[in-house]
Amino acid sequence: MPTAPEFEQMLRRASLRVTSPRLAVLSAVHEHPHADTDSIIGVVRESLGTVSHQAVYDVLRALTTAGLLRRIEPPGSVARYEARVGDNHHHVVCRSCGVIADVDCAVGHAPCLTASDDHGFSIDEAEVVYWGTCPDCKSATA
Repeated sequence: MPTAPEFEQMLRRASLRVTSPRLAVLSAVHEHPHADTDSIIGVVRESLGTVSHQAVYDVLRALTTAGLLRRIEPPGSVARYEARVGDNHHHVVCRSCGVIADVDCAVGHAPCLTASDDHGFSIDEAEVVYWGTCPDCKSATA
C-alpha cells in the first residue's frame, strides 16, 4: 500500500488539492478494495473523526473522475470502489456472501475488447463479471 507522501503525490499529479478527507478516502480504498460507500465512510470516520456522508461522496466522485479510483457496480450490488485502475481487469462475485475478487484479463491480446459488433465505437475497456460461490461459502455448504 502506498505511503502518505505517495498518496499526496498521487493527488498532486491529478491536479487535486491535498486534503485530509481525500487522503483518508484514498487510504481507505487501498486498504479495503471493493468496499462500498458506507464502509469507506466508516473507515474514514475512524481516521478523521467527524466527516459528512456528502464529503465522502464528493471525494469519491473527484478521485474517480481523476482516475485515482475506479467505481464498479456488479448487477444487484451497490457501488463499490477500488484503487486498481489503468488496466482492463474483471471481477468474480460470490452469489452467497457477495465477496468480490479481481480477475486479470487475458495476457497479451485482450479478447474481451474485441466485440462482435463495435457499432463504430473505439472500445478501450470491457466489464466482465464472473459469478459463482467462493471457497468459504462452498465449504460451509459441503
